[in-house]
Amino acid sequence: MAGRPLRVAITGGGPGGLYAAALLKRLDPAREITVWERNAPDETFGFGVVLSDETLGGIEHADPVVHEALRRDFVRWDDIDIVHRGVRHTSGGHGFAALGRRRLLEILHGRCRSLGVDLRFRTGAPPAARLAGEYDLVVAADGVHSATRDAAAHVFRPRVTAHRCRYIWLAADFALDAFRFEIAETEHGVMQLHAYPYAAGASTVIVEMREEVWRAAGFDEAEPPESVERCAKVFADALGGRPLRSNDSAWTTFRTVVNERWSDGNVVLLGDAAHTAHFSIGSGTKLAVEDALALAACVAEQPDVPSALAAYEEERKPVVASTQRAARASLEWFEDLDRHVGGPPRQFAFDLLTRSRRVTHDNLRLRDPHFTGAVEREFGCPPGTPPMFTPFRLRGLTLRNRVVVSPMDMYSADDGVPGDFHLVHLGARALGGAGLVMTEMVCVSERGRITPGCAGLYTGRQAEAWRRITDFVHQRAPGTAIGVQLGHSGRKGSTRLMWEGMDEPLPDGNWPLVAASPLPYKPGSQTPRGLTRAQLTDIREQFAAAAGRAARAGFDLLELHCAHGYLLSGFLSPLTNHRTDAYGGSPENRLRFPLEVFDAVRAVWPDERPMTVRISATDWAEGGTGAEDAVGIARAFAAHGADAIDVSTGQVVAEERPEFGRSYQTPFADRIRHEARVPVIAVGAISSWDDVNSLILAGRTDLCALGRPHLYDPHWTLHAAAEQGYEGPGVVWPEPYLAGSRRPRTGRTDAPKPRLSLGGR
Repeated sequence: MAGRPLRVAITGGGPGGLYAAALLKRLDPAREITVWERNAPDETFGFGVVLSDETLGGIEHADPVVHEALRRDFVRWDDIDIVHRGVRHTSGGHGFAALGRRRLLEILHGRCRSLGVDLRFRTGAPPAARLAGEYDLVVAADGVHSATRDAAAHVFRPRVTAHRCRYIWLAADFALDAFRFEIAETEHGVMQLHAYPYAAGASTVIVEMREEVWRAAGFDEAEPPESVERCAKVFADALGGRPLRSNDSAWTTFRTVVNERWSDGNVVLLGDAAHTAHFSIGSGTKLAVEDALALAACVAEQPDVPSALAAYEEERKPVVASTQRAARASLEWFEDLDRHVGGPPRQFAFDLLTRSRRVTHDNLRLRDPHFTGAVEREFGCPPGTPPMFTPFRLRGLTLRNRVVVSPMDMYSADDGVPGDFHLVHLGARALGGAGLVMTEMVCVSERGRITPGCAGLYTGRQAEAWRRITDFVHQRAPGTAIGVQLGHSGRKGSTRLMWEGMDEPLPDGNWPLVAASPLPYKPGSQTPRGLTRAQLTDIREQFAAAAGRAARAGFDLLELHCAHGYLLSGFLSPLTNHRTDAYGGSPENRLRFPLEVFDAVRAVWPDERPMTVRISATDWAEGGTGAEDAVGIARAFAAHGADAIDVSTGQVVAEERPEFGRSYQTPFADRIRHEARVPVIAVGAISSWDDVNSLILAGRTDLCALGRPHLYDPHWTLHAAAEQGYEGPGVVWPEPYLAGSRRPRTGRTDAPKPRLSLGGR
């Protein structure tokens, strides 16, 4: 078809570039395809390559010849061994396939030659800009240090992030019998080994450690042979005393590459030139090969090169972004390994296996029920009890399960008074089985509301209305606790209802705003007044008065809202607190007013009832609160008597750049739990009961708060129990609902298969 490329230039002779060449030539033998590779045919970085069954299926479908050649050389295994403090834990049923990187290249070289691809080794490629004028399509598969990408950085707009660990690729001349992770706690710090077999007599071995550990151990000054020898000594048990070997290997730092665009005219990035994903989830070669498959398919399906490259980018970008999120989670887990090593042995192994959030409790239970059952027993799960249905105690309150209905603003109050809507909304979710149901942010004053529809606890009438709701929960959903979240809008007040324009000022009837500093939330927002000392005292007393009303209204738990850019959060962040008095400047000063409010509330809140604090663990903005600051904030509240920290993120400044993704906020909760030694509530895109079980069992959180899933399904927790076949005390179906505790039957979707076929005789 006119417009399809007949002349193709490929820069880089790695697996991605070679496979793209083979596929494009196979799809159209008339194509003239040239591959430039600056190295010799047998020169390569690293030793073994791991490919998933999914990737292999794509290869088999696209090119059975390559698949068959790979199949003959693959080493397969099912187990993962995790060795820590001299104890090995094995999890089975994972299914890996690997082969030597040199062998993979030999197979692809042979396939390209058989198809008539022009392979030019020991030859640097001409600049992409020149090739673009001579060829119909230019595929830049020139690796993480891509010259093509750098030359057109203004078009591709790459972001390259260097990380905190040093690592080195090595090999051992024997085959491990499993994928092995081993942890070494040395006098210099924690080191880790990632190793797997790739041939009958060879294994890849990667040694990794934090930069400061690497320097403390003297690896920064060691010659390459000495580094290799010392790594073998550190992990002598894993290697059985055998030596390690190098392939001109050098210590390096992993760099995550993300490109805003992948194509420039008829030039397109592929593999590491376009994106990288940390080796701990084994995705580099996998992603490059899948890129090649997608690019070839799009070239075949689309009428011209621009359409093909647009389709390729549209198809691959979401897949790669998802993989990079998982890889980032895995990378950061290993960067912070010293935080995890002190946990119970089997929980540590489970935490490692689920670090990327792609492997979950349910995955592992299916793959290896013996291993998962052992982890559950060590955690304290009674037989047949999923982790989410184990109880948890906060001060004098025992929650029957680990599920929390997250605070969600409903903007449906009348003069701050909760009405029938709130009774039905919160009552339905209490009947739905969660251990704890939280109100929306309940405002401590009329001028502390976000919108005219926000609920309050600044009048006796409001307290009476809340008592009606707590009485319903306690009487009709016994065993479910109900908590109140107290807050003040600060500079984010006097705005429209969410569905009328979130954070947009009211068209009329605005009330004056106050904040830590006179800074508007965003352009067009009202500028608040900076609070005086007298006003600080008044607001502190408003919080205490609201807490007293909450206690009399029958709430079981009180949460102080110090997140999301509202008043107390505005004191905590250096981006929103520019004060020069005792309430601004240093982290200790910025904490002063929120802690004063906490103390005032704790003084009137019944001693046996718990208090939690919601914080934004990062502002997602340069110069703002970060994860390390959040640990200090959590420690301070815990020292003043907070029973748990509800760990959210962001919404502090309008110019934030959050890194959204599945369970994307849980690493902040994990860090606070381990470093501040305080129970935590994890929030943020936790959507499945499998996620909840995984996070709880891995020790990353104590409770999970879910918002949107409970809007979708008020009985989310009951249904989670039914789907897991759980009928224990961790969740109780209301008697009127018992008939619905089994999934309703539906019509048959299968049909009887023919018993006899006579066709074709």
